[in-house]
Amino acid sequence: MSFIDEVIGWYLVNKRDLPWRNTTDPYIIWLSEIILQQTRVEQGLPYFYRFAEKYPSVSEFAAATEDEILNLWQGLGYYSRGRNMHRTAQMVMEDHAGYFPKKYDELIKLKGVGEYTAAAISSFAANEAKAVVDGNVFRLLARYFGIEEPINSPKAKRVFTALANELIDEKNPATSNQALMEFGSLQCRPKNPLCGSCPLQPDCEAFKKGLTDILPLKLKKQVSRNRYFSYVLLLSDGKILLNKRGPNDIWQNLYELPLIETTEAEDALNIVSTQGFRDMFGRAEIKSVYGPVRHVLSHQKIHAQFIVIDTIAGQVDLKKDSLFFADIAQLEHLAQPKLIFSFLKKFLN
Repeated sequence: MSFIDEVIGWYLVNKRDLPWRNTTDPYIIWLSEIILQQTRVEQGLPYFYRFAEKYPSVSEFAAATEDEILNLWQGLGYYSRGRNMHRTAQMVMEDHAGYFPKKYDELIKLKGVGEYTAAAISSFAANEAKAVVDGNVFRLLARYFGIEEPINSPKAKRVFTALANELIDEKNPATSNQALMEFGSLQCRPKNPLCGSCPLQPDCEAFKKGLTDILPLKLKKQVSRNRYFSYVLLLSDGKILLNKRGPNDIWQNLYELPLIETTEAEDALNIVSTQGFRDMFGRAEIKSVYGPVRHVLSHQKIHAQFIVIDTIAGQVDLKKDSLFFADIAQLEHLAQPKLIFSFLKKFLN
């Protein structure tokens, strides 16, 4: 039996019953693919249900505001995905009369839809013979065929995609792609792969050479940048002082507490004595300090502290850094970075 036949046979017995596998609606498939990028199924599934329930069609998704989309997205991270989804939905309404495209050549032109996502949607919605190569497929192919090209190298995408396209069952590419992804996720797992019960074991190069813990290879990641954030919490008459982040940085357009960033960790007393702080808040008394808290992003490590102050609201310069007072009850409707959301949830409850 061929490699792909073995994988498909395993899949038909062991596949999970996931909602996007029971439809050929390209919009629903698109929702699942974008939400699950860089997200485990267990974590992403509640978000998928949430979006599919609130926005059952692309027209309803497109009609939402960006704030509404980001608020629902809150906690998933990589917020540019949510913003790109909103623009994609609007493009579908404008350029495709509200009909979400199924064909690869049309999908690839949409905002935020790359080769992987276009291949997935066209394969699952229209049964196009396009290989879908995600991290699970990279790992499975690297181990089975003994490929030592680092999977995050510039060359890897071409090598693995070409191989996957050679292996695909052209009569049933949708099942073929789903099978490869599921096999990599459940059987050929990143850690502790189930080699003992694996039907591919006899011909697996990694197993034969004792390389299952080594393959796939990866190039060393970019060194993370350390950033030091001092957030200021000011409550006044049932309101909270907030700032809306601007473009060209992390957490674009999300809501946070007023922020003072420094080049190194600073004591709260030093922060409130700076001219920048006094320009923003006037004279203030520190009520309490929380942190430091470390928050890790893909290429940045945020070291944050939260300074709770007591000051007169009239002293706050609302012209600085898009500052504004919002009702505390309004927070649930404002999308916040997880770092801020988690702190406020604990502090205000």
